[in-house]
Amino acid sequence: MGRSGSTLIERLLGELPGFCSVGEVVHLWRRGLVENELCGCGAPFGDCGFWGEVGQRAFGGWRCLDAEAVLRLKDGVDRTRFLPGLLHGVSEQGALAARCARYTELYHRLYAAVAEVSGARVIVDASKHASLAACLRWRYGARMRLLHVVRDPRAVAHSWSKRVARPDAAPGSSEPEMARYSAGRSAVQWMTQNSTLDELARQGVPTLRVRYEDFVDAPEAEFGRIAAFAGHTGEPPRLGEGGVELSGGHAVSGNPMRFRAGPVGVRADHGWRRGLAPWRRRLVEAVTAPTRGRYGY
Repeated sequence: MGRSGSTLIERLLGELPGFCSVGEVVHLWRRGLVENELCGCGAPFGDCGFWGEVGQRAFGGWRCLDAEAVLRLKDGVDRTRFLPGLLHGVSEQGALAARCARYTELYHRLYAAVAEVSGARVIVDASKHASLAACLRWRYGARMRLLHVVRDPRAVAHSWSKRVARPDAAPGSSEPEMARYSAGRSAVQWMTQNSTLDELARQGVPTLRVRYEDFVDAPEAEFGRIAAFAGHTGEPPRLGEGGVELSGGHAVSGNPMRFRAGPVGVRADHGWRRGLAPWRRRLVEAVTAPTRGRYGY
């Protein structure tokens, strides 16, 4: 689920040789094509040479793609309400299966084009929609590797309550600020998203679960596990006290940290312990009680 500290892990993976991190592709169709928001390189999406070449190779140019039709297709399959069908009911026939096939074909063509343009053999898509993972499972099966980053639901709820401007939003954007959730909604989403990823793992999708708290406590050891799981065979970057040097990239959407380059350190954020109101904390604990212990919280 978003606000679980995954952006740094995504950026670190993008630094590995043969890897290309592209941010949260699930938002490309609206934030990139329709609203022309900033790429991680700092240029508007429509002016970014990397994404321009990707669009040319994938679709013959972005103008050849009907963004509104893509968004309608997305709303018809990549939503939490479709998870029961995506997890258990999709077959080769049926309307949901047809929409899923058309939808994932867009991602397949996009990933292939990213690989061609970047020369990478591993594409890191940091999308946080469990429903997208469920869709892609039907196309890729065990070829897709799922990194399940989980964080204490009380910390997640506190983060979702913050009001944060989106520096990448274009003037007049439909999303000038990062989304905000109430404590109750955050808790329900935490349950739904994490339970879905657990179910995908049970259904055979290669999955590695990483707790945010373990990563910030021992970043080198945990990132070593992550890199090996993702297919890296060499030495991972060292994450000492001075941090790691991040190069610029082309993350299409996500946490504002995607714009950052240079040395970046790893540190824990436990502000929720004093910032989350007691009644909100109790609410989150009550809603997440059925599965929270599964992750050690």
